[in-house]
Amino acid sequence: MKLSRRLFLQHSLQFATFASLAQAFPGYAAEKSSAYPFTLGVASGSPRHDSVVLWTRLLPEPLNALALPPVAYKVRWEIAEDESFHRISFKGEAYALPELAHSVHVDVTGLQPDRWYWYRFMLGDAVSAVGRTRTAPAQDAMVANLRLAVASCQHWEFGEYAAHRHIAAANPDVVAFLGDYIYEWGPYDLRHPLKPRKRDIESFTLADYRNRYAQYKTDPHLQAAHHVAPWIVTWDDHEVCNDYGNDRDERLDPNFLLRRAAAYQAFYEHMPVRLHATVNEADRFTNMRIYERYDWGRMARLHVLDDRQYRSHQVCAKPGRGGSNSVTNAECSERLDPNRTLLGTEQEKWLARGFASSTAKWNILTQQTLMAQSSQTAVAQEGDGKFWTDGWDGYPLARQRLFDDLQKHKPANPVVISGDVHTFYAANLKRDFYTKSSLANPLLATEFCGTSVTSSSRPQERTDQFVAQNPHIKYGRSDKRGFMLLDISHTRMLTHFLALDDVNRADSGISTLNSFVVEDGRVGVVTA
Repeated sequence: MKLSRRLFLQHSLQFATFASLAQAFPGYAAEKSSAYPFTLGVASGSPRHDSVVLWTRLLPEPLNALALPPVAYKVRWEIAEDESFHRISFKGEAYALPELAHSVHVDVTGLQPDRWYWYRFMLGDAVSAVGRTRTAPAQDAMVANLRLAVASCQHWEFGEYAAHRHIAAANPDVVAFLGDYIYEWGPYDLRHPLKPRKRDIESFTLADYRNRYAQYKTDPHLQAAHHVAPWIVTWDDHEVCNDYGNDRDERLDPNFLLRRAAAYQAFYEHMPVRLHATVNEADRFTNMRIYERYDWGRMARLHVLDDRQYRSHQVCAKPGRGGSNSVTNAECSERLDPNRTLLGTEQEKWLARGFASSTAKWNILTQQTLMAQSSQTAVAQEGDGKFWTDGWDGYPLARQRLFDDLQKHKPANPVVISGDVHTFYAANLKRDFYTKSSLANPLLATEFCGTSVTSSSRPQERTDQFVAQNPHIKYGRSDKRGFMLLDISHTRMLTHFLALDDVNRADSGISTLNSFVVEDGRVGVVTA
């Protein structure tokens, strides 16, 4: 008897280890590869107090998916309390299926809270690199500290991944990646080429996106950052294509949802994430929920958002196009439509429930793009300004609803972390960005936006103008690449903006551009 492909895939997506199935259906899965299969490394993520997701993908030749026959492989895995694997906590078997690019996701449950573990995969005699991971503290525990590395936007040919080498060296508890893990266009090259950045060789199919992830994941510094700690990930636009919104891309392609589903599937195949249950198995990647909450005991709650899949289309796009534009209110009154949403109605309600139920000391909105208003022109009075329509400035009434929920539910110490705009920003968030803070217009949250790992940005002179034109933005640097490092304790959050000396060097040094502190119970940007 042979297990049907459809049933096998269904069970795999529910993360079964298939130990019993392997006994019932001997010979179904191959147990070794003729070449070393773990070229893309290993990863872990989505940490809970008692579980974590382990990931790998079998691929002997990173840009040649055909190098591995289209059959299932039986992969062994182990997770231990020590790096030498003398004290193995759990072990088992998982199946790498061709339908999922021979990726492996193991949701290991029954782990001890607030504990470091080491894990590895095996196929025949081949053994993967060893990864380190950890669980979150127990749900009611107040731990002493949390170290969170925050990164985003790592276009392959725009530089080396030295930032990831420094993330690994920083020894974080968790890495939060805020989107643009891949970019959908660029040459397929296993080096980081410093070439003219021509937008060509774009990804459209599932095979294209799989190759793009494989290309990025060959980088040893990115692998090192995955090996050192669990990741919490969300996506932005370039995991699919530039400036897409919901079911519409810049080209207004009537078949765009097929492309989006392919990109979403490839994202899942290459990330240590869980799949949510879905009514229709065939629609699993057509609509894939990624927003989620992660609690770090009572120290922190991370509210991880998806600002792409459920949003209203960007308003006032250029003629014959979808995507973003820069507009004034006089040019585009639709921007102020109260029915417009960036998160979608259901996610907005879910976020409000998360605010209301949180008992955490720190509430960290883990999301893609700058939330603070950022006018591109000088603002003399309310209604003035020119705004980019792809970010929160394109959805100002949706932003107000989020601020209303913060005011209503009063989660402790709300801090927004952001990416997307390839710039370090520190900003104060309030309902009315046109007037000074007051009892009637209090500060509601503090925002720290990280620069990109590699992707380029505007000249610093232009960013200086943005800061001057938007007084609630207290700091801005667009001329440096790097990441953020947050050291969080009971009494304060210390945020470091870490900048590479030279993004074009894999051995680049790094330095602290600036550091900011948020004290427990006090909202607002303060230089440390």
